[in-house]
Amino acid sequence: MTTNHNYKFVFTVFTPTYNRASTLYRVYESLKQQTYHDFEWLIVDDGSIDNTSTLIEQWKKEAKFPIRYIWQKNQGKHIAFNYGVQEAKGELFLTLDSDDACLPEALERFQHHWNSIPVTQRSKFAGVTVLCLNQKGKVVGTEFPFYVTDSNSIEIHAKYGVIGEKWGFQKTDILKMFPFPEIPDENFITEAIVWHRISKKYKTRFVNEKLRIYYEDTSNSLTNSSIKCRVKNSKSARLYYQEYSSLNLPYIWKYRGVINYIRFSFHAGVNIIDIIKDSQNQDLTTILLVVGFLFYYLDCFKLSRTT
Repeated sequence: MTTNHNYKFVFTVFTPTYNRASTLYRVYESLKQQTYHDFEWLIVDDGSIDNTSTLIEQWKKEAKFPIRYIWQKNQGKHIAFNYGVQEAKGELFLTLDSDDACLPEALERFQHHWNSIPVTQRSKFAGVTVLCLNQKGKVVGTEFPFYVTDSNSIEIHAKYGVIGEKWGFQKTDILKMFPFPEIPDENFITEAIVWHRISKKYKTRFVNEKLRIYYEDTSNSLTNSSIKCRVKNSKSARLYYQEYSSLNLPYIWKYRGVINYIRFSFHAGVNIIDIIKDSQNQDLTTILLVVGFLFYYLDCFKLSRTT
Protein backbone atom coordinates (compact mmCIF):
# COMPACT_ATOMS: atom_id res chain seq x y z
CA MET A 1 0.00 0.00 0.00
CA THR A 2 1.09 3.57 -0.59
CA THR A 3 3.19 5.21 2.11
CA ASN A 4 1.59 8.62 1.43
CA HIS A 5 -1.68 8.71 3.36
CA ASN A 6 -3.08 11.32 0.97
CA TYR A 7 -3.39 8.58 -1.64
CA LYS A 8 -5.30 5.33 -1.73
CA PHE A 9 -3.08 3.45 -4.22
CA VAL A 10 0.58 3.27 -5.14
CA PHE A 11 -0.18 3.78 -8.86
CA THR A 12 -2.75 5.63 -10.87
CA VAL A 13 -2.56 4.21 -14.38
CA PHE A 14 -3.92 7.07 -16.44
CA THR A 15 -5.31 6.74 -19.96
CA PRO A 16 -6.43 9.78 -21.94
CA THR A 17 -8.55 8.70 -24.87
CA TYR A 18 -10.44 10.03 -27.86
CA ASN A 19 -12.46 7.69 -30.12
CA ARG A 20 -10.23 4.74 -29.30
CA ALA A 21 -12.78 2.03 -28.54
CA SER A 22 -11.06 -0.17 -31.14
CA THR A 23 -7.66 -0.12 -29.37
CA LEU A 24 -8.47 0.58 -25.71
CA TYR A 25 -8.70 -3.14 -25.03
CA ARG A 26 -4.89 -3.31 -25.21
CA VAL A 27 -4.65 -1.26 -22.03
CA TYR A 28 -7.41 -3.21 -20.30
CA GLU A 29 -5.91 -6.61 -21.15
CA SER A 30 -2.49 -5.40 -20.00
CA LEU A 31 -3.84 -4.28 -16.64
CA LYS A 32 -5.74 -7.54 -16.15
CA GLN A 33 -2.42 -9.39 -16.43
CA GLN A 34 -0.41 -7.23 -14.02
CA THR A 35 1.53 -9.06 -11.32
CA TYR A 36 1.30 -5.99 -9.05
CA HIS A 37 -2.18 -4.97 -7.98
CA ASP A 38 -1.98 -1.78 -5.94
CA PHE A 39 -3.32 0.51 -8.65
CA GLU A 40 -6.39 2.15 -10.11
CA TRP A 41 -7.18 2.73 -13.78
CA LEU A 42 -8.29 6.29 -14.46
CA ILE A 43 -9.62 7.12 -17.93
CA VAL A 44 -10.30 10.69 -19.03
CA ASP A 45 -12.27 10.69 -22.27
CA ASP A 46 -11.59 13.81 -24.33
CA GLY A 47 -15.03 13.92 -25.95
CA SER A 48 -15.28 10.54 -27.72
CA ILE A 49 -18.35 9.94 -29.86
CA ASP A 50 -17.78 6.20 -30.39
CA ASN A 51 -18.79 3.43 -27.97
CA THR A 52 -15.95 4.04 -25.51
CA SER A 53 -18.23 4.71 -22.54
CA THR A 54 -20.30 1.55 -23.15
CA LEU A 55 -17.15 -0.55 -23.37
CA ILE A 56 -15.72 0.82 -20.14
CA GLU A 57 -18.99 0.32 -18.27
CA GLN A 58 -18.82 -3.34 -19.26
CA TRP A 59 -15.24 -3.63 -18.03
CA LYS A 60 -16.08 -1.94 -14.73
CA LYS A 61 -18.54 -4.76 -13.98
CA GLU A 62 -16.01 -7.54 -14.54
CA ALA A 63 -12.61 -6.05 -13.62
CA LYS A 64 -10.86 -7.04 -10.40
CA PHE A 65 -9.27 -3.59 -10.11
CA PRO A 66 -10.94 -0.18 -9.74
CA ILE A 67 -11.80 1.68 -12.93
CA ARG A 68 -12.83 5.31 -13.00
CA TYR A 69 -14.15 6.97 -16.16
CA ILE A 70 -14.47 10.73 -16.68
CA TRP A 71 -15.82 12.34 -19.85
CA GLN A 72 -14.96 15.90 -20.87
CA LYS A 73 -15.70 17.91 -23.97
CA ASN A 74 -12.92 17.77 -26.55
CA GLN A 75 -10.13 20.07 -25.37
CA GLY A 76 -6.90 18.18 -25.99
CA LYS A 77 -4.70 15.61 -24.27
CA HIS A 78 -2.95 18.17 -22.06
CA ILE A 79 -6.26 19.28 -20.55
CA ALA A 80 -7.22 15.64 -19.96
CA PHE A 81 -3.82 15.09 -18.34
CA ASN A 82 -4.27 18.02 -15.94
CA TYR A 83 -7.72 16.71 -15.03
CA GLY A 84 -6.33 13.23 -14.44
CA VAL A 85 -3.56 14.47 -12.15
CA GLN A 86 -6.06 16.32 -9.99
CA GLU A 87 -8.34 13.27 -9.81
CA ALA A 88 -5.60 10.70 -9.20
CA LYS A 89 -5.77 8.54 -6.07
CA GLY A 90 -2.36 7.00 -6.70
CA GLU A 91 0.91 8.34 -5.32
CA LEU A 92 2.69 7.57 -8.61
CA PHE A 93 1.11 8.65 -11.92
CA LEU A 94 1.73 6.43 -14.94
CA THR A 95 0.27 7.32 -18.35
CA LEU A 96 -0.53 4.42 -20.66
CA ASP A 97 -1.98 5.68 -23.92
CA SER A 98 -5.20 4.31 -25.33
CA ASP A 99 -3.56 2.43 -28.20
CA ASP A 100 -0.64 0.87 -26.31
CA ALA A 101 0.06 -2.12 -24.07
CA CYS A 102 2.60 -3.12 -21.44
CA LEU A 103 4.22 -6.26 -20.09
CA PRO A 104 2.57 -8.12 -17.18
CA GLU A 105 5.40 -7.24 -14.79
CA ALA A 106 5.45 -3.52 -15.71
CA LEU A 107 4.02 -2.11 -12.48
CA GLU A 108 5.98 -4.54 -10.34
CA ARG A 109 9.23 -3.52 -12.03
CA PHE A 110 8.42 0.19 -11.78
CA GLN A 111 7.84 -0.24 -8.07
CA HIS A 112 11.13 -2.14 -7.76
CA HIS A 113 13.11 0.58 -9.52
CA TRP A 114 11.48 3.32 -7.46
CA ASN A 115 12.25 1.49 -4.21
CA SER A 116 15.85 0.97 -5.36
CA ILE A 117 16.43 4.71 -5.01
CA PRO A 118 17.72 5.26 -1.44
CA VAL A 119 15.04 6.75 0.79
CA THR A 120 17.36 9.60 1.70
CA GLN A 121 17.66 10.53 -1.99
CA ARG A 122 14.14 9.82 -3.22
CA SER A 123 12.81 13.34 -2.61
CA LYS A 124 15.18 14.53 -5.35
CA PHE A 125 13.53 12.28 -7.95
CA ALA A 126 10.34 12.86 -9.93
CA GLY A 127 10.00 9.29 -11.20
CA VAL A 128 11.32 6.40 -13.28
CA THR A 129 11.49 6.05 -17.07
CA VAL A 130 12.09 2.88 -19.10
CA LEU A 131 12.32 1.73 -22.71
CA CYS A 132 9.59 0.83 -25.17
CA LEU A 133 9.25 -1.93 -27.73
CA ASN A 134 7.24 -1.45 -30.91
CA GLN A 135 4.63 -3.94 -32.02
CA LYS A 136 7.34 -5.93 -33.82
CA GLY A 137 9.45 -6.31 -30.67
CA LYS A 138 12.14 -3.78 -31.64
CA VAL A 139 13.43 -1.18 -29.16
CA VAL A 140 12.06 2.25 -30.02
CA GLY A 141 14.81 4.86 -30.38
CA THR A 142 18.08 4.49 -28.48
CA GLU A 143 18.89 3.06 -25.06
CA PHE A 144 20.13 5.03 -22.07
CA PRO A 145 23.92 5.24 -21.59
CA PHE A 146 23.90 2.85 -18.59
CA TYR A 147 21.46 0.25 -17.34
CA VAL A 148 20.57 2.73 -14.60
CA THR A 149 21.16 6.42 -15.35
CA ASP A 150 20.16 9.12 -12.89
CA SER A 151 19.67 12.25 -14.96
CA ASN A 152 16.84 14.43 -16.26
CA SER A 153 14.97 14.78 -19.56
CA ILE A 154 17.08 17.75 -20.72
CA GLU A 155 20.45 16.12 -20.04
CA ILE A 156 19.41 12.67 -21.28
CA HIS A 157 18.83 14.15 -24.75
CA ALA A 158 21.37 16.99 -24.88
CA LYS A 159 24.32 15.22 -23.22
CA TYR A 160 23.68 11.55 -23.98
CA GLY A 161 21.81 11.87 -27.27
CA VAL A 162 18.97 9.54 -26.30
CA ILE A 163 16.07 9.68 -28.75
CA GLY A 164 12.77 7.92 -29.31
CA GLU A 165 9.63 7.12 -27.35
CA LYS A 166 10.13 6.23 -23.68
CA TRP A 167 7.73 5.43 -20.82
CA GLY A 168 7.65 6.38 -17.20
CA PHE A 169 5.77 7.55 -14.14
CA GLN A 170 6.06 10.72 -12.09
CA LYS A 171 5.07 11.47 -8.52
CA THR A 172 1.54 12.83 -8.55
CA ASP A 173 2.46 15.57 -6.07
CA ILE A 174 5.15 16.84 -8.43
CA LEU A 175 2.84 16.80 -11.44
CA LYS A 176 0.39 18.93 -9.47
CA MET A 177 3.18 21.49 -9.14
CA PHE A 178 3.85 21.50 -12.90
CA PRO A 179 0.52 21.44 -14.79
CA PHE A 180 0.35 21.82 -18.54
CA PRO A 181 -0.28 25.41 -19.64
CA GLU A 182 -3.88 25.84 -20.78
CA ILE A 183 -4.20 28.46 -23.50
CA PRO A 184 -7.77 29.37 -24.55
CA ASP A 185 -8.87 28.04 -27.97
CA GLU A 186 -5.77 25.84 -28.33
CA ASN A 187 -5.91 22.06 -27.87
CA PHE A 188 -2.30 20.89 -28.22
CA ILE A 189 1.01 21.58 -26.51
CA THR A 190 4.01 19.27 -26.48
CA GLU A 191 4.54 17.19 -23.34
CA ALA A 192 8.19 18.21 -23.33
CA ILE A 193 7.31 21.60 -21.84
CA VAL A 194 6.35 19.92 -18.56
CA TRP A 195 9.24 17.43 -18.54
CA HIS A 196 11.72 20.28 -19.09
CA ARG A 197 10.22 22.31 -16.25
CA ILE A 198 10.41 19.33 -13.91
CA SER A 199 14.01 18.64 -15.01
CA LYS A 200 15.18 21.97 -13.62
CA LYS A 201 14.35 20.79 -10.09
CA TYR A 202 14.16 16.98 -10.06
CA LYS A 203 16.04 13.96 -11.37
CA THR A 204 14.60 10.92 -13.11
CA ARG A 205 15.92 7.37 -12.86
CA PHE A 206 16.27 6.02 -16.42
CA VAL A 207 16.47 2.23 -16.72
CA ASN A 208 17.26 0.07 -19.75
CA GLU A 209 14.32 -2.25 -19.20
CA LYS A 210 11.65 -2.75 -21.85
CA LEU A 211 8.17 -2.59 -20.31
CA ARG A 212 5.83 -0.86 -22.77
CA ILE A 213 4.61 -1.92 -26.21
CA TYR A 214 4.34 1.23 -28.29
CA TYR A 215 2.26 0.82 -31.43
CA GLU A 216 3.83 2.93 -34.16
CA ASP A 217 2.05 4.51 -37.11
CA THR A 218 -1.40 4.60 -35.55
CA SER A 219 -3.94 7.28 -36.42
CA ASN A 220 -6.46 9.41 -34.52
CA SER A 221 -4.10 10.02 -31.59
CA LEU A 222 -4.65 12.82 -29.11
CA THR A 223 -1.28 14.32 -30.00
CA ASN A 224 -0.10 15.78 -33.28
CA SER A 225 3.28 17.39 -33.93
CA SER A 226 2.66 18.35 -37.57
CA ILE A 227 3.26 21.90 -38.78
CA LYS A 228 -0.45 22.33 -39.36
CA CYS A 229 -1.17 21.43 -35.74
CA ARG A 230 1.55 23.66 -34.35
CA VAL A 231 0.39 26.59 -36.48
CA LYS A 232 -3.16 26.05 -35.24
CA ASN A 233 -1.78 26.06 -31.68
CA SER A 234 0.82 28.73 -32.32
CA LYS A 235 0.65 30.40 -28.89
CA SER A 236 1.43 27.07 -27.25
CA ALA A 237 4.27 26.40 -29.71
CA ARG A 238 5.64 29.89 -29.09
CA LEU A 239 5.62 29.32 -25.32
CA TYR A 240 7.40 25.98 -25.67
CA TYR A 241 10.19 27.35 -27.88
CA GLN A 242 10.51 30.45 -25.73
CA GLU A 243 11.38 28.21 -22.79
CA TYR A 244 13.32 25.68 -24.89
CA SER A 245 15.72 28.35 -26.14
CA SER A 246 16.68 29.19 -22.55
CA LEU A 247 17.73 25.63 -21.66
CA ASN A 248 21.34 24.49 -21.30
CA LEU A 249 21.59 22.99 -24.78
CA PRO A 250 24.15 22.67 -27.59
CA TYR A 251 24.29 25.91 -29.57
CA ILE A 252 22.77 24.41 -32.71
CA TRP A 253 19.72 23.31 -30.69
CA LYS A 254 19.49 26.72 -29.05
CA TYR A 255 19.55 28.42 -32.48
CA ARG A 256 16.79 26.09 -33.65
CA GLY A 257 14.75 26.94 -30.56
CA VAL A 258 15.11 30.69 -31.15
CA ILE A 259 14.19 30.34 -34.84
CA ASN A 260 11.07 28.37 -33.96
CA TYR A 261 10.20 30.86 -31.22
CA ILE A 262 10.29 33.63 -33.83
CA ARG A 263 8.45 31.52 -36.39
CA PHE A 264 5.49 30.68 -34.17
CA SER A 265 5.41 34.16 -32.67
CA PHE A 266 4.63 35.43 -36.16
CA HIS A 267 1.96 32.72 -36.52
CA ALA A 268 0.49 33.89 -33.20
CA GLY A 269 0.29 37.47 -34.48
CA VAL A 270 2.97 38.87 -32.16
CA ASN A 271 4.68 42.05 -33.38
CA ILE A 272 8.45 42.27 -33.85
CA ILE A 273 9.03 44.49 -30.82
CA ASP A 274 7.31 42.01 -28.49
CA ILE A 275 9.02 39.04 -30.14
CA ILE A 276 12.37 40.51 -29.16
CA LYS A 277 11.23 41.83 -25.78
CA ASP A 278 9.71 38.49 -24.68
CA SER A 279 12.66 36.40 -25.85
CA GLN A 280 14.92 34.58 -23.41
CA ASN A 281 17.87 35.63 -25.61
CA GLN A 282 17.20 39.04 -27.13
CA ASP A 283 20.52 39.41 -28.97
CA LEU A 284 20.21 36.01 -30.67
CA THR A 285 16.57 36.66 -31.48
CA THR A 286 17.47 39.93 -33.19
CA ILE A 287 20.17 38.20 -35.24
CA LEU A 288 17.87 35.33 -36.29
CA LEU A 289 14.71 37.38 -36.82
CA VAL A 290 14.83 37.21 -40.61
CA VAL A 291 15.50 33.44 -40.55
CA GLY A 292 12.50 32.88 -38.28
CA PHE A 293 10.33 35.03 -40.53
CA LEU A 294 11.38 33.01 -43.59
CA PHE A 295 10.28 29.78 -41.86
CA TYR A 296 6.97 31.47 -40.99
CA TYR A 297 6.53 32.57 -44.61
CA LEU A 298 7.35 29.07 -45.88
CA ASP A 299 4.74 27.59 -43.52
CA CYS A 300 2.12 29.98 -44.86
CA PHE A 301 3.02 29.10 -48.44
CA LYS A 302 2.84 25.34 -47.82
CA LEU A 303 -0.43 25.58 -45.90
CA SER A 304 -2.01 27.74 -48.60
CA ARG A 305 -1.34 24.99 -51.14
CA THR A 306 -3.06 22.32 -49.01
CA THR A 307 -6.31 24.23 -48.41
